[in-house]
Amino acid sequence: MTPTPTASERDASHAPDDGWVPVPETDRVPDAEPERVGTERAGAERTRTERTGADRTGGARAGAEWAGAEWAGAERTEPDRTEPDRTGGARTGGARAGGAGGRVGPLLLGVRHHGPGSARGVRAALEAEQPAAVLVEGPAEADALVALAADPGMRPPVALLAHAVDDPGRAAFWPMAEFSPEWVAIRWALERGVPVRFFDLPAAHTLAAADPTWSDEGDEDEVSGSGLRIDPVAELARAAGHEDAERWWEDVVELRGDGDPTAPFEALAEAMGALRETYGHGGHPRDLVREAHMRLRLRAARKEFGDSVAVVCGAWHVPALTRRTTVAADKALLKGLPRAKTELTWVPWTHRRLARRSGYGAGIDAPGWYGHLFAAPDRPVERWMTKVAGLLRAEDHPVSSAHVIEAVRLAETLAALRGRPLPGLDETTDAVRAVLCEGSDVPLGLVRDRLVVGDVLGEVPAAAPAVPLQRDLTRRQRTLRLKPEAQERELGLDLRKETDGERSRLLHRLRLLGVHWGEPAAGRAGTGTFRETWRLRWEPELHVQVAEAGVWGTTVEGAATAKAESLALAATALADVTALAEQCLLAGLTDALPVVMRALADRAALDADVAHLAQALPALARSLRYGDVRGTGTAALGEVAAGLAERICVGLPPACAGLDADAAAQMRDRLDAVHAAIGLLHEDRPDTPAAALDGPEPDAGPALPLTPGLGGRWSGVLRRLAGWDRVPGGLRGRAARLLLDEGRLGEGEAALLMSRALSPGTPPADAAAWIDGFVGGASGGGLLLVHDERLLGLVDAWLTGVPDEAFTDVLPLLRRTFSAYEPGVRRTLGELVARGPRSGGPGPSAPGVPGFAPAPDPARADAVLPLLHLILGTEVTA
Repeated sequence: MTPTPTASERDASHAPDDGWVPVPETDRVPDAEPERVGTERAGAERTRTERTGADRTGGARAGAEWAGAEWAGAERTEPDRTEPDRTGGARTGGARAGGAGGRVGPLLLGVRHHGPGSARGVRAALEAEQPAAVLVEGPAEADALVALAADPGMRPPVALLAHAVDDPGRAAFWPMAEFSPEWVAIRWALERGVPVRFFDLPAAHTLAAADPTWSDEGDEDEVSGSGLRIDPVAELARAAGHEDAERWWEDVVELRGDGDPTAPFEALAEAMGALRETYGHGGHPRDLVREAHMRLRLRAARKEFGDSVAVVCGAWHVPALTRRTTVAADKALLKGLPRAKTELTWVPWTHRRLARRSGYGAGIDAPGWYGHLFAAPDRPVERWMTKVAGLLRAEDHPVSSAHVIEAVRLAETLAALRGRPLPGLDETTDAVRAVLCEGSDVPLGLVRDRLVVGDVLGEVPAAAPAVPLQRDLTRRQRTLRLKPEAQERELGLDLRKETDGERSRLLHRLRLLGVHWGEPAAGRAGTGTFRETWRLRWEPELHVQVAEAGVWGTTVEGAATAKAESLALAATALADVTALAEQCLLAGLTDALPVVMRALADRAALDADVAHLAQALPALARSLRYGDVRGTGTAALGEVAAGLAERICVGLPPACAGLDADAAAQMRDRLDAVHAAIGLLHEDRPDTPAAALDGPEPDAGPALPLTPGLGGRWSGVLRRLAGWDRVPGGLRGRAARLLLDEGRLGEGEAALLMSRALSPGTPPADAAAWIDGFVGGASGGGLLLVHDERLLGLVDAWLTGVPDEAFTDVLPLLRRTFSAYEPGVRRTLGELVARGPRSGGPGPSAPGVPGFAPAPDPARADAVLPLLHLILGTEVTA
């Protein structure tokens, strides 16, 4: 399932996003009371020189320019601004004359989430300052899980998952990649034995029940003049004279050279301070509550470790951590916040879910590219082009070493022409398109999907907390060798093999539980029932779905059985129960079948609506056929299916009379489904020649006839429909076509039915509907007209005789009918109509027409037999 942004999420490019991603159906997180926020805001503002609106804009611009210079590695020329400790004394790495000993207050490292430049800067600053403790932005309850980040089995990208105990669907994620500054800080601290803690607002408040006082939609008067939320990075880029915020950030941060490790954080904090001074909370009043909790946790850490504390958080929050407040004021903001009992764990994440286009509020455009920038020890452009070349070669695109060298040169030239310090993603992409892809966007799309975004799936150790159902699923995945993968793949199963059968049952059970790891896909053509094709793709949200399904049981089989029984008792529609019975058979839930069958018998006995019966029968027919392949008993299903089929045969003709166009279209679909179902129920053997080509099926037992003469009775129903004037034209035409395909219409009967339906006395709209039912859709109607010129002549004669005033009314339906044909079929029909009839009118094809004859020619047909015997290696009978 894919998360979608809610009103309380950050803008997609919002740099200081707190990094949490609500999943769908998550209740709105309550907001602080507007009057409380306003009071705190008025009393917590840092004392500054009063500025006019123009001065504020200038301050933001100056901060942006300063940030750009510092992050580019330039030396800061302004005097160091050392201020007394006014809030609990937090400073942004200033007063560094004496190193860690000369710094006043804790080390505040304001970052952009998932920024490799910020991550490198955090690592360098921590190495230089060697703090005694590290605070990281994240839910405070996750302190108990932080040690798992050092486990050898932990491989990013991963995410902290918090969900409400009483409602697992109410959940939130805090993703971290290898290049996330928070992850770098955590790993640095764990490797050196330095205490590391999360200090953001607890998830218990974040996931609390909806509260109208906890909403970011209020206080619009506090937002920028337009009433919109601001994007700090975009504001800084705009102040620095850049329209493209991502490109500006990449130039001044991600591609910067090495320098003073703490100076860039000071510059960015100063720039963010100017923005906060101008825009306040920037349209996110909930941040004021979060920042109050951060200040309280920071005070507690300083009390324990002194000023030797490093803080890694979104740069947007740094000015709030240096603000002068009191403990009482911060606690007042947190007083009375709703709470929810929560559980937290680590779960795997993917690069694809880090991408902004996935809906993640703190998402980035190119997770794969950023991961490469962080991991490449040197020459990132050359290494990137080598990766691209390897991918294209694996996909059979001819790429040589000369291509790679030329692409690197072009990227560097473009960067120089555009005034960039190093080639960025735009330059490398343009070079890849021009040189490696030879100007084509098709292979470039592959590069973007596989490398720029990427399909990396993280891993978490077995020691991470998990619900029992998740542990059972993990065990079954290992046993069946079904490894979760972020990239979509197709899996073909042969149900005759024990392992494949178990895989099929596991996937069907998960679908019943609402865990959509795999979806059935269309396999190769054939009527064999022992093959299945699935498309598998593991998404992080599936962990939430598993947690939700955990209320049904501790194992996959037990949970699926319990849910199936509950659904059977709660179902009110007959079709729902039959579909559930089919699911139980596919999933091998034999313990749930008795409950489902009782519900099915009860609903079938009470439901007199033929449309409902027709909707329910196909699932039963498939269950009877597929149940034999899986070795499941289906005797009870057979009795119910027989009763439904008999009742449909009796009640269908009256139900089809007098229907309007919409109801007739729905009934036509049901007619096709019932015809296919009865074909399964009355055929002599389930093995067909097509199935036999796939190999021998397991013993399917006796044939499937449920009641003698079912096929004959159904043919009688179709004949009655085809010849009854009260039935809409589309249904009459469809019934005639089904009879023709089954070989139950004698020679000339189809032409007789068509001539009656297209007679001058029939309304044009009804005649057009009959044509659509008889030869419409992709069911081979075009080929029928190609090979039977009598029918084509009847259609042509009727069409040329439609009055001008009625032609416009029937044209849309006719165009829909014939547009479904293959282009070759339409072309052949056009040639036949243009040539005109050879025999003077509708009727059998003239003998002189190439490829057609009044009757089959046995001598010409037998001439091919020797060649067939030679190909098949069979002996010619005497």
